[in-house]
Amino acid sequence: MGTTHIMRRALHREVAGTIGLLADADDFAAMRRYRTFTFDDHPTYLQQVEGLLKAQAAQGRLTSLALFDPEEYEEFCAESGLDPDASASRARFAAELAASGPTAPYEGQALADLVPDLVDETVRQTTWEYATMLLAGIGACAECGVDIGRSAFTRASELLMRVLATEGAGPRHLVCSVPCDGQTLLAALHTGHDGAGHTRLDETEALEFTTVLAVGIATGGTGGLVMRTSTEAGDRVQGWRLEGERLCPLTAAEVFDAYCTDAVSGDLIAPESGVDYSAAPDLGSDGSEEGHHH
Repeated sequence: MGTTHIMRRALHREVAGTIGLLADADDFAAMRRYRTFTFDDHPTYLQQVEGLLKAQAAQGRLTSLALFDPEEYEEFCAESGLDPDASASRARFAAELAASGPTAPYEGQALADLVPDLVDETVRQTTWEYATMLLAGIGACAECGVDIGRSAFTRASELLMRVLATEGAGPRHLVCSVPCDGQTLLAALHTGHDGAGHTRLDETEALEFTTVLAVGIATGGTGGLVMRTSTEAGDRVQGWRLEGERLCPLTAAEVFDAYCTDAVSGDLIAPESGVDYSAAPDLGSDGSEEGHHH
């Protein structure tokens, strides 16, 4: 009996777990309508979660966090025939999140430091899934049969490669923004160079970035791309405006206005010290600029 108990305790330490975290106060309030959800104060709830994470880590157990969305939880229970007012149902939903959604492992950091990274990763994945769905849903051109989404993705890939091929050494941070259906899709890409001068990038980031840019191309909407290059002499910021299937370079004044104007209020923002707001290079033409216009 003693040996069995010891073995089970050893196995217990090898079981990884996932906590579905209600990081947002409104989401927490939405869950309070369930009788079996016994927490009544969001700050206290977060403190208890952090205490549990520390206790699990002290026992050598790995625990990850996933964002718990009450609306998605309700849909999950309805589709699975589960009672939403049951802790077992919440646990099953957390397991589903671990299998299909972004998670962040707890490694001893403060919960306040972990949550922003988890939120960013969740937004990234949600944006990519939404953009992918939009591209797939556009379908083929009624006149020529070309898959519009696939054509736009190919074009976006070409444009990204041209941007990365522009002159300039040092790490780069690119941001693409595309207005769509009353919201703005955002994607970021970080690049560097290896010893031979070849560009290094994260393939997942590149895929997400290209997909968002492709949405702008496929829908014929507006959008833009900005690139910040860091050098020993300081940072240089350049940008391009999406027009049809082309990225048109912004002038230095346009880049300055974009960076130094508050997007909400329209008020001027003081320029950053040591940053050069410069004109972007023309990305050139390869004869395919006209692309698909049906």
